[in-house]
Amino acid sequence: MTRFRESVRSLLREQVLDAAHELVASEGWGKLRLAGVARAAGVSRQTLYNEFGSKEAVGKALIQRELEGFLLGIQRELDAHRDNLEAAATAGVGFTLRQAVDNSLIKAVMLAARGGEDDLLLYLTTRAEPVFDTAMAMLDAYATEAWPEVDAESRSLAVETIVRLTVSHIVQPGASPTQTARRIARITTRIAYPTAGH
Repeated sequence: MTRFRESVRSLLREQVLDAAHELVASEGWGKLRLAGVARAAGVSRQTLYNEFGSKEAVGKALIQRELEGFLLGIQRELDAHRDNLEAAATAGVGFTLRQAVDNSLIKAVMLAARGGEDDLLLYLTTRAEPVFDTAMAMLDAYATEAWPEVDAESRSLAVETIVRLTVSHIVQPGASPTQTARRIARITTRIAYPTAGH
């Protein structure tokens, strides 16, 4: 019975997050109301409040779910270039930056921030610990296995650098995703292999 209940709860969360995603993408974060999310998801407001409790909790869950999707895509990119850290980093960062450009939720977050409503942007910037922690833990575990020759300190510094620089370029893009990915990958590789001749 417990497994069934957990399965139903998981489906409910996905249904609510799908509805919230659509609403944020079409109307923006500032106009999102939990009553509207409940209506769009086909659940009662009380059910929504019981599951999430607040608009902020819905925002955190949306960002976390997007991050998980990004991380799965990044892992596929890394796997295709496992024999070369710089190529893997270029592919992973490039994937992330291209996805961010096309992602309707991230577009809504950026548009809201430019309009002065930056609540959701905070989860990518000043309140980004869950985003950074999840991404860094995944990449650190991956790098430990894929590139065991990189010492722990260099690996830790490289992982933090690649995550923070990538998020920075999502929030405030500079050059094209391809150029930016190459540059971030070069920086990351130099940090990972500080004594190698570059």
